[in-house]
Amino acid sequence: MAEHPELVAEMPAVARLSTPERLKHAQKRRAQQLKKWAQAEKESQGSKVGAERKRRKRSDGNTKRVTFPASVQLLEAAARHDAEEVRHFLASGISPDLCNEDGLTALHQCCIDDAGKVVPVLLDAGADVNARDSELWTPLHAAATCGHLHLVRLLIQRGADLLATNSDGNMPYDLCEDELTLDCLESAMAEQGITQEKIEEARGATEREMMVEIGQLVEAGADLDAPRGHGATLLHITAANGYAEAAELLLEHQASVGSRDEDGWQPLHAAACWGQVQMVELLVAHGADLNGKSVLDETPLDVCGDEEVRAKLLELKHKHEAVMRSHHRHKSLLQRRTSSAGSRGKVVRRVSVSERSSLYRREHEREAIVWQRAARRDSAEDDDDGQTDAELRRRAAADPPAPSPPRNGSALCTHGPGTGATVHPVPDPAPRHHLPATLPDLKRHRAATKLQHLPGGDAATPMGRGDTGDTGGTGVAGGAGDGAGEPPLLKLTAPAEEPPAQKQRCCKVM
Repeated sequence: MAEHPELVAEMPAVARLSTPERLKHAQKRRAQQLKKWAQAEKESQGSKVGAERKRRKRSDGNTKRVTFPASVQLLEAAARHDAEEVRHFLASGISPDLCNEDGLTALHQCCIDDAGKVVPVLLDAGADVNARDSELWTPLHAAATCGHLHLVRLLIQRGADLLATNSDGNMPYDLCEDELTLDCLESAMAEQGITQEKIEEARGATEREMMVEIGQLVEAGADLDAPRGHGATLLHITAANGYAEAAELLLEHQASVGSRDEDGWQPLHAAACWGQVQMVELLVAHGADLNGKSVLDETPLDVCGDEEVRAKLLELKHKHEAVMRSHHRHKSLLQRRTSSAGSRGKVVRRVSVSERSSLYRREHEREAIVWQRAARRDSAEDDDDGQTDAELRRRAAADPPAPSPPRNGSALCTHGPGTGATVHPVPDPAPRHHLPATLPDLKRHRAATKLQHLPGGDAATPMGRGDTGDTGGTGVAGGAGDGAGEPPLLKLTAPAEEPPAQKQRCCKVM
């Protein structure tokens, strides 16, 4: 059978045909239409038979059906506020306290959704009015938070705990923002005689229980870092809940601040996430890593949502970085001091060489002075002619003075047996460059001087470097003066010291 667009397209051609031709064309189109209709009917009959066969086959075999746990069915019916279906489930033996993976019961769900018709059905079936979820919330917490006044009254009538605390340490009245609902809660607390002391005692009950448990574990020698739910340790739990005393007890017994749960969170992550400022300071003081990362590469600062805790973390981080920079500077200073030990040793060695040179110089000078004094004593006490100094002085006073010899020592004056004096030329003493310069030369020079004395008092003694004797400036035989024959002082040269290393500029300041 031709489609509609095809029929529309051939209408101009049909309009040009004659009347008999138009009739023939119409009959042809009708035959095609009937033929396709019959074919469609045949196919539809076959499909119905096939469907019937399939249905029969499924009914004959075992069929698979999707089923849900009873807890899911009960929670789903409560969420739909279907009191009849809830009653039907409870009548079939399902427990009203069934919960999901978060610990949420049907009563929690109804208090959140304000299902006023379902709540009495659950309570009449024996549902726990103080049931707790994974974060220790009770149905009264949920109703007070949402401001459902009539449900709060109903729960209080059925025995709800007004002092129940959740994981954050909050009671139902702490979470209530509706004025009428808050007045209802406070009136009920006043009627039950709840005072501030009881409130504080109730808030610390969980921490006291945890401290008792920690004490038992310490006495038993158990591992305080043993993982619990989701891999969290006791220190994770105390950090998240702000239990400072329990945390101090754990840290006192060497609980690890670096333990991780299944998400890679350390106790500091938990304290930062739940806004526990005191716990943040305590953990950092015990060496918690401010830059520790979780499985998702999150630091405690990344998971922190409280501005006060965030500011404290930033402050602690800056202080920690300042302390580390100070440690690095101290460490580098120690390294520089250690590396300068070699140069300090060189300075000590240079000073030692200088001191040794000075010591050698002083010893040489003292030795030369000793030799000079010994020479003076020999010449004064024991002359070659056997006369003493007093006799020489008397003889010199009795004899006429003799002319002074030349100052360069070119003549030797002697006294003969006659009345006159005889002058004998003598060679000049050794030039200055031939004078003894060392201690052995000095000894040889002294020995040669003593051998040149003549016996009988007529021997001549050369004067040393043009110096005159003690008797009026005349060189007398056998009476060498204090300056006669004295060796000159040694002119010692100190060993050459190492020149100090030239300083090089290390920066542009020098």
